[in-house]
Amino acid sequence: MGNVAKSLWVVHFNCNSCNGCDIEFLACLTPMYDAERFGVLHVGNPKHADVLIVTGSVNHRNARVLKNVYDQMPDPKVVVGLGVCTSSGGVYAGCYNILGGVDKVIPVDVFVPGCPPRPEAMFDGILRAAAILQEKRRGHATLTAEKPTLTERPSPVNAGEGT
Repeated sequence: MGNVAKSLWVVHFNCNSCNGCDIEFLACLTPMYDAERFGVLHVGNPKHADVLIVTGSVNHRNARVLKNVYDQMPDPKVVVGLGVCTSSGGVYAGCYNILGGVDKVIPVDVFVPGCPPRPEAMFDGILRAAAILQEKRRGHATLTAEKPTLTERPSPVNAGEGT
């Protein structure tokens, strides 16, 4: 993290995920990837956190809880959305109970695309969040994150037909 003045304290909130992103995030905390070498410390209380890491899509039942967790964090704070579900609802998009991405409820500073994203991509997103947090601490305005571009694999021509 280079010039970051203090360790980054992160709290994780699982909105409504399949747990793929959660497992990969937990892998970042293991000795193999060792998030602490970058000064990243996982805390259990949002009142102690600088960064909120969110996985999953927002639904009607957890939107209020997500907002409550976000509001408990002291300013300045940064939100990182891990996985495609945080930006669009992912595989759950279009379901009757899904509101969509996390940005429907709280502002998101960094989206990390993937289903699930690899730990290296998560580190990249967390390090970008650290830079944004430094800017916020200096009192500079920051932009909210752009959503990743969603692409679909083209369907095969005449799939299932014999040749």
